[in-house]
Amino acid sequence: MSCFETLQAYGLRSIGIGERLLPKADITLCEQVVLIGSGMIWNVYFGILSLAFGFWLAVALALGKNTKSAVVRVPASSFIFLFRGSPLFIQFFVAYLLFVSLPKLGVVINLGFVEIDAQTRWLTRAWLGALIVLFLNTAAYSANIFHGALQSVPVGDLEAADAYGMNQRQKFWRVVWPTMLRLAWPSYTNEAIFMFHATTLVFFSGFPAWRQSGDALYYASYFADKTFNPFVPYPIVAGYFIALTLCIIGLWGLIERFLNRHQPKTGRRPRPRMIFMR
Repeated sequence: MSCFETLQAYGLRSIGIGERLLPKADITLCEQVVLIGSGMIWNVYFGILSLAFGFWLAVALALGKNTKSAVVRVPASSFIFLFRGSPLFIQFFVAYLLFVSLPKLGVVINLGFVEIDAQTRWLTRAWLGALIVLFLNTAAYSANIFHGALQSVPVGDLEAADAYGMNQRQKFWRVVWPTMLRLAWPSYTNEAIFMFHATTLVFFSGFPAWRQSGDALYYASYFADKTFNPFVPYPIVAGYFIALTLCIIGLWGLIERFLNRHQPKTGRRPRPRMIFMR
């Protein structure tokens, strides 16, 4: 089988398209590259959706932690502390145990005129259960980043907004919101990179792969077992994640440039120099 035929057969195997049987003998480098790349679809899926949903929950948690009302501040701070204080690996297992127990406990939604039995079996699958854990985890870490940015909004900007006669809504969306994003974005870029890297932990969690359609580490582990040579598949995984990290840095850099578009262009930054006293 040529490399092009391998790409056609296994390029989308991780999402159930293409050849179902994995190669078991005479495994080529092309097959490893293609199948591990196919598994990266799930890593990208976990990373994009967890960041997309976690961003807005993180903003809500940061605002809740920053408020003066203890009714809102304490639950938000407790949520952030819980998910930042416990390892992500343990969160996967606790969530899986909880999701497995839900069908035994029974989840019934009473609408008054009708009762609906909620289907919870999909929560034990990696594509949904693991995504929920990653979503909650990144929301907690991002919320702490955004909270720090909220605390760093210049007081002069807020006073200027009051002087212009802005109400609280206008002051938030025109002053606090853009300033918070601009200050938090470099740190949030690191969180985005870490979250994509954390998707590899799904392979070690209790969540099973649906129809043997696993992520990149699933296929890397398979090839390491079959070829008895882990020094080929795992560096391939690392190469894919390095390429993915470069894409994230480029995309987040464009967003950061947009957030700072009003800043004056100072040209090339001078390099710091060490000054020694004689």
